[in-house]
Amino acid sequence: MSESVIKIENLKVIYNKGKSNEVRSLDDVNVEIFPEEYVVIHGPSGCGKSTLLYSIAGLQAPTAGSVFLNAQDISHMKEKEKVALHRVGVGMIFQAFYLIESLSVIDNVCLPQIFMSKDPKERRERGMGLLRRFGILEQADKFPNQLSGGQKQRVAIARALINDPQIILADEPVGNLDSESALNVLKIIKELNEVDKKTIILVTHNVDHLIYADRVIIMKDGKVVREEINKDKRSLEVMKEYTLNKQGEISNELGILMRTFKGLSPGQIGALLVPFKAKQLMFHAVSEFSEEQFSTGEGFLKELLFKNINESSFERKLDLSFEEGGANWDSRRSKAIATRISEIIKQSDVAIKSDSETSAKEIGGYLEKYFKLEFDEAEEGLLYSILKLRIENLIDRKEFREKLNMSEEKGGLGLYKNTSERIAREVEIIMLLKYSSL
Repeated sequence: MSESVIKIENLKVIYNKGKSNEVRSLDDVNVEIFPEEYVVIHGPSGCGKSTLLYSIAGLQAPTAGSVFLNAQDISHMKEKEKVALHRVGVGMIFQAFYLIESLSVIDNVCLPQIFMSKDPKERRERGMGLLRRFGILEQADKFPNQLSGGQKQRVAIARALINDPQIILADEPVGNLDSESALNVLKIIKELNEVDKKTIILVTHNVDHLIYADRVIIMKDGKVVREEINKDKRSLEVMKEYTLNKQGEISNELGILMRTFKGLSPGQIGALLVPFKAKQLMFHAVSEFSEEQFSTGEGFLKELLFKNINESSFERKLDLSFEEGGANWDSRRSKAIATRISEIIKQSDVAIKSDSETSAKEIGGYLEKYFKLEFDEAEEGLLYSILKLRIENLIDRKEFREKLNMSEEKGGLGLYKNTSERIAREVEIIMLLKYSSL
């Protein structure tokens, strides 16, 4: 393993030292945290976990011992170095949000950059980009008291990220949220670790959060009592038995999809499954866009797949200019792409809700219409039977394509190779959207 980014040696924090009401919040704590780890610090209230987090942030001075950040002892830092640490070294996310009520959402997000004298236009663009990423761009000019708890915490996360710190410290970040909002926030934090490669240290008393981490540090009475490692590095939601079978093998459905989508792995299941779907579906549907247009459109597609926006809102957002918080596509292309994506999503819903025979006929009719296929009754029946095999995961993409391309004499449909490939790709996108980790 690489060198630790945080090293804590014999750390003690004692309040009211030498007095009758002396409290040992931390007692000889030794911990190492490595780059790009997701570490959860767990324990009951009053065990010292938040004190440990604040010591790492440099907000709590040690009574004894040391906290090293990138091999530098925080307690020996000069004042300017400490200021730099709090501005760009670490990002803090708190349970209580700590947004400034008199500032708009975008001004709250950009506040850390104001203190660094960043160009107003540049900091606003960066702030708007973060709000767009977290699905709250429309809240930019509102004030915190107009937001839900989940929205407030997403604003707080955007603020923590505005200066692009490599370490994110989160103190009970979902403690004040309902279950749905909490899950959304935890998905974001997991994505920051797995996609943005941020080192995450999250404090929680909730045992349900332990599976999110690469490593769990368990505390009691100011001491680290043990560590647990999630060796499979599972993503946000628990992998159900149908994702990994009792022998720990990859399920047939996921295995077939992994052969098609090389970026898909068990690690994608959970927090990153919808972003992965969004990327693949967007690449499939779109061919000529700038990187910014594409990434912005992809962000809106994530919101559609997460069901945070509906299809009409998705189309409208694609058409709006960057200045208006949109993807800057023209109306004709926005309508065409939104319609195309909506139709594919509709077919995946058919595959989810119907039995394989009904799904095969419904999706087969869609393919015939979209690809302008002219089949007689026997050929149509063969298409449905081949589709049924793929829907039931009895064949993979390669076998499906080969059956489409195979000559009629050999029992295939005799389609051109290019047509077979395009149909196979369409079906795989539908199968990817059909797949669920829940």
